Amino acid sequence: MPEVEIDGHTLTVSNLDKVLYPEVGFTKAQVIEYYVRIAPVALGHLGDRGLTLRRFPDGVERPGFFEKRCPSHRPSWVRTAPGPGDRGGPIGYCVLDSVAALAWAANLAALELHAPMARAGDPDTPTLVVFDLDPGEPAAMQACCDVALEIRDVLEAVDLVAWPKTSGSKGLQLYVPLNSPHTHDQAKDFALAVARLLERRRPALVTTDMAKNLRPGKVLVDWSQNSRHKTTIGVYSLRARPRPTVSTPVSWDEVTEAADGRAELVFTAADVLERVAALGDLFAGTATVVQQLPRP
Repeated sequence: MPEVEIDGHTLTVSNLDKVLYPEVGFTKAQVIEYYVRIAPVALGHLGDRGLTLRRFPDGVERPGFFEKRCPSHRPSWVRTAPGPGDRGGPIGYCVLDSVAALAWAANLAALELHAPMARAGDPDTPTLVVFDLDPGEPAAMQACCDVALEIRDVLEAVDLVAWPKTSGSKGLQLYVPLNSPHTHDQAKDFALAVARLLERRRPALVTTDMAKNLRPGKVLVDWSQNSRHKTTIGVYSLRARPRPTVSTPVSWDEVTEAADGRAELVFTAADVLERVAALGDLFAGTATVVQQLPRP
């Protein structure tokens, strides 16, 4: 099997011509190339978190699987960090803190990288609050953006700012950076309070109920993603969709355009690389801005 040198590390790669996205012929080599090229911005958000891998060794048209426990066959330079674990107790999650580590995961066909709200060194302290907006058909991205603008208004009323990104699938996510001492319960309680406020304001559009039969035509504001054991799709991660779409940072102007029906907010790996080259890291503020949640 061929070997490549990345940042001083030797990585064995395999099946580079294997097509992982059959609809568009996107290969494993292209997946690895994407993660290597996006690494300069992605590592600032994902490199210090214990990640859950979602692997698709047979491509996106076949079932994949989640892998919390970092594989034992990992190279010595791929480190691990303890996290919430599973029913068997604490486990070591992969910490992909280098270009080579991202490439190693991509070679495992780990298309999706799912991240917790806390950093690896302090799993009990979330640095972010997330609002995960999930549309129930026939609601779609336009409805999510409508709800996102309302959440932004609520946050502004308590002097908080948020950064939006697409999920890379159907929905939109808003991240409120904290980067100051908070608990997961505080983050979850705040997200739930905001979600319920919107549910009262827009009952025909917004729901906080997870039951799928109650969600057609509505946007679920999923506040539960702030639980200690939960993860959300990482920023700049590929998704296992028919095309290699990406969870992509967007501007509030783009959210407004999408709420008005003037944009769709769907971006592939190639689109995202072009956006970063032109716009830089639109998600940069989430790693540095310090905010405090209002006291109950």
